Amino acid sequence: MAHVKIYSSDYCPYCQRAKALLEARGVTDYEEIVVDGRPDVRAAMAAQVGRTSVPQIFIDGRHVGGCDDLHALDARGELVAMLT
Repeated sequence: MAHVKIYSSDYCPYCQRAKALLEARGVTDYEEIVVDGRPDVRAAMAAQVGRTSVPQIFIDGRHVGGCDDLHALDARGELVAMLT
């Protein structure tokens, strides 16, 4: 199984939706970095991906984007292949 890292917020519905999709595709163990109240962590994430919004998702070190990007990968049938 691929290593998945997700920058998220506890109050973000898009984060919950992205995590639900990952779990539906068999990802039960992922690295979650919560940015709430941590402007330094959010700034580091933004410097890495050029975005300040969450979620920001990485699969095996490759930035795949946010929730909509993750769902688009799944709709194209590419997500499962990336995860295995």
